[in-house]
Amino acid sequence: MTDRAFAVVRAGALTTVQDLGRPGHAHLGVPRSGALDPSTARLVNRLVGNPPDAAVLETTLTGCAVRPRRPVTVAVGGAACPVTVGGRPAPWGAPVRVPAGALLDVGAALSGVRTYIAFDGGVAVEAVLGSRSTDLLSGLGPPPLADGAVLPLGSASGTHARVDTVPQPGPPRELVLRATFGPRADWFTPAALNTLTTRAYRVSSASNRIGLRTEGPALERALQAELPSEGMVSGAVQVPPDGRPVVFLADHPTTGGYPVIAVVRETDLASAAQAQPGTPVRFAAVGRR
Repeated sequence: MTDRAFAVVRAGALTTVQDLGRPGHAHLGVPRSGALDPSTARLVNRLVGNPPDAAVLETTLTGCAVRPRRPVTVAVGGAACPVTVGGRPAPWGAPVRVPAGALLDVGAALSGVRTYIAFDGGVAVEAVLGSRSTDLLSGLGPPPLADGAVLPLGSASGTHARVDTVPQPGPPRELVLRATFGPRADWFTPAALNTLTTRAYRVSSASNRIGLRTEGPALERALQAELPSEGMVSGAVQVPPDGRPVVFLADHPTTGGYPVIAVVRETDLASAAQAQPGTPVRFAAVGRR
């Protein structure tokens, strides 16, 4: 078996295939999906000479282990973790050559939540609506990795620049989310608006690719009426009946019926994706740009 592919030896808690997503299909009820930390996905692709939109693996907390059938160059970035090739330590954040049949083991995150693994040539699963991303909400794309699965790899083109190392920020000790009030801020009391931007929250262990859930003071609504379902965007801060804000991430639903008190700037969402459960969260009010 010498085809360009790898076998999954240890799938980990949740490992999915992700690229930069499938934008433009919200009218069909399909969220964008894609890597929760897209800047890191681009960086590991750059390390192995791939274009920035090549498909990579996104692991969650516990890493994964795979065995390539041909020699392949890989790069691991995002959440810091131990990396071994054939049982020997290998660098994180730099390109590594993995021989055919050797075990690439990406260990549990030491800090952060999501680790990204790029292979030269990219993960070549079938594209759906222009993307190879796994979408946990709609079920589009390949299923999450399972032990024993075999995934194809593309051919390394060699046409893109490769680098030896790239800087990567660590996960936030305090997650600061810049948010603009609206579109349904008027559904909440003035005290609730003040609570959102002055009180401390923490990342809940119930967070996932759909949304970052928080623990902290409940936000009091001024209006108790039912809100007709309306469109949702990444970064929307939706407030369900328990009053604890939820920040929508890549696999969020395209419509929702709970009021959105604010919208977080998209540039802050990658940090949200790497914030471990228990991380303090602070919402900072900013105006529209």
